Amino acid sequence: MRGIRPVPAGDAHRTTMFEIFFDLVFVFALTRVITFMAQPPTALTLAQGLLLLLLLIYSWGPYLWLGNLVRADIGPARAATLLAMAAIFVAALVLPDAWRQRPGLFDPPLTLALAYLVTRAVQLVVLLWASADDPQLRSTLRFFVVPVTAAWLPLVVGALLGGVAQTALWTVAFLVDIGGSRVASVYRPWPLRSLNHFTERFGLVLIIALGEALIAAGTGPRTMAPTGAGLVAALLGLVVTICLWWLYFDRLAPAARQSVMRVPAERRSHVAGDAYGLAHTPLIIGTIYVALGIEQVLGQLTEEPAHTARLSWSSATALYGGATLYLLGRLVFRRLTLRAVHPGQGVAALLPLLLLPVGRSLPALAELALLTLLLIAVTWYERRIDRRGELVEPARPVRP
Repeated sequence: MRGIRPVPAGDAHRTTMFEIFFDLVFVFALTRVITFMAQPPTALTLAQGLLLLLLLIYSWGPYLWLGNLVRADIGPARAATLLAMAAIFVAALVLPDAWRQRPGLFDPPLTLALAYLVTRAVQLVVLLWASADDPQLRSTLRFFVVPVTAAWLPLVVGALLGGVAQTALWTVAFLVDIGGSRVASVYRPWPLRSLNHFTERFGLVLIIALGEALIAAGTGPRTMAPTGAGLVAALLGLVVTICLWWLYFDRLAPAARQSVMRVPAERRSHVAGDAYGLAHTPLIIGTIYVALGIEQVLGQLTEEPAHTARLSWSSATALYGGATLYLLGRLVFRRLTLRAVHPGQGVAALLPLLLLPVGRSLPALAELALLTLLLIAVTWYERRIDRRGELVEPARPVRP
């Protein structure tokens, strides 16, 4: 690819249809983690599912930065991204069996590990190509490549060993990969060319996750349409998803984008990377856990009468803990962009987890209804705060 120059992304670059297509495959992989955790939900599968979600999210992030630097829908960059898309799709197919070793060529844990390696290797190759005439980007890549490649060995060895060793070694791989990359970005941050593209891409992935997670929660593992109590549960799940959407997209997202836009150019990459790269992770993971909880409610109502159907502690934790994780991630995002978080918002974010023992004592449908009412109340409370001027008036710029 030496003779072919990449097409730089300009300051006004926006998300392309090709990138949205790529993100659809990525979110499909995220929703397959729901299938993994739902068979059946336990403390261990929830923890393993968290590890899978983190690995997926942080393998997608560099493609966002790549699309912000060069046009990902043109030339060799598009061909490489299609290869990465195929690897993510393969990973999605084997995700439900991520900890089930089988004889033969396509052992699920090893296939998943190798698919992850392909996505990371493609990133490095394309970034190396894109940095040919950019010394600053080449310097950043030198720092970035060390932790990324150092994580490959524990990932593959863990897949070969399986069981507890797999969980431990994959955790080590994640910490080396992501922890090392974060440290490297402090010293050599990725250049940010188009803030609109950057913020738009994160927002699109979150809204696709909300939509896909709602589909997964609505259909679940059952093929029949919900009736009676199941229909009520599905409608409650819709209201929950609307609340999650409202809490981020209604006013916070545009205000945060304007605030980051006013950050000095030399610090904008740092601020945007922390606000969107870090805070969006719990937003996406929280959405997936809430979807798992709603699916479990529907499953219980399919098998038992509404007055006796109850969630297990693991399923209830996914439902209420996922909501708390989403709300806390939202507050971190608000703090990093707008520099304004009220104490009451922190209390509201913790309420779902605090009410978990109460919800667990109720039938599954009532447990979901309680969370729905709580999120409606939190949404109303956030609207009241917005009307006081924090998001209506121009947001304060982030200070150095």
